[in-house]
Amino acid sequence: MRAFRLAYDGTQYRGFQRQPHGDTVEDELFAALRALDAFSGEKPEGYAAAGRTDAGVSARAQTVGFESPEWLTPRALNAELSESVRAWAFADAPDGFHATHHAQYREYVYHLHAPDVDDDRARETARRLSGVHDFHNLTTDSKNTERDVSLSLERENEYLVVTARAGGFPRGLVRRLVALLHDVATGGSFDRLSRVLSPEPLDGPLGVPAAPAHPLVLADVGYDLDFEVDDRAAANCREVFESLAVERRTRARVADSLYSQ
Repeated sequence: MRAFRLAYDGTQYRGFQRQPHGDTVEDELFAALRALDAFSGEKPEGYAAAGRTDAGVSARAQTVGFESPEWLTPRALNAELSESVRAWAFADAPDGFHATHHAQYREYVYHLHAPDVDDDRARETARRLSGVHDFHNLTTDSKNTERDVSLSLERENEYLVVTARAGGFPRGLVRRLVALLHDVATGGSFDRLSRVLSPEPLDGPLGVPAAPAHPLVLADVGYDLDFEVDDRAAANCREVFESLAVERRTRARVADSLYSQ
C-alpha cells in the first residue's frame, strides 16, 4: 500500500472525483495508472482519496492511497499524467490505510481579492467562526455538520489569504465561510454570525452563497506517514506550475491594458 501526493490546477476540471459527465482529476489519475498497467478493474485495490475538491478547486497536497507496485514512483506516474496534474511525493502505508478516514487534518487556503476589506473586522469574524460550531447553515450536507474549525488570515497586498483547518469539512463549507467573512468585513453586521451559527435553518435570501471556487486550494492533509519527496518529480511540478503562473500573469497584464486608457 502506498500514498501519493498530487498537485493540480483544478480550474479546467469538474472536480476531483469521477462523475458521469465531464473530465475530473480522478479520470486523469486512473487513465495514467491504466496506461502504466498498474492496476486492472474499475479502480485500484484499496483506493481512497483525501477529499473531493469541487469543480475549479486546485490542490497542492491531494493524497491518494492504493495497492501500488513497488516500481511506481511519482516520476513514473507523471510520465502518463497530463501536465495539469503532477505527483511529487509518496509514502509506504500500512495495510488497511485509507486516505479519507486516516487523515488527521485538512487545510485549505483561499486567496481572497480583498482591497475593500477591513482587516480588523475580518480577523474578528475569523475569531468568532473558529472553534466548535454546527455549520449546518453553511453546507448542503444534512449530517456531520458540527466541526472544530480554525480560521487564520494573512494580508498579502490586495489579497487576504484565508487558511481554514479542520479534521474534515462538510461540502462547500470553506467557500461559504469565506463569503460570510467577506460580507461582515466589508460592512455587514456581526449579528449575522450568531444567526448563521444558530440552530434555526436559513433559507432563501438569508442563506450564504458560496464564494467562487477557483481561488481555493487544498494545501495540506496530515497523516502519520513519512512522505518522501521525489526530487525530479517535484522539480518538474515546480517547472510546470511556474510556467502556468507566467502565462496567467501575462493574460492579466493584457486584460489590464484593455481598460488602462
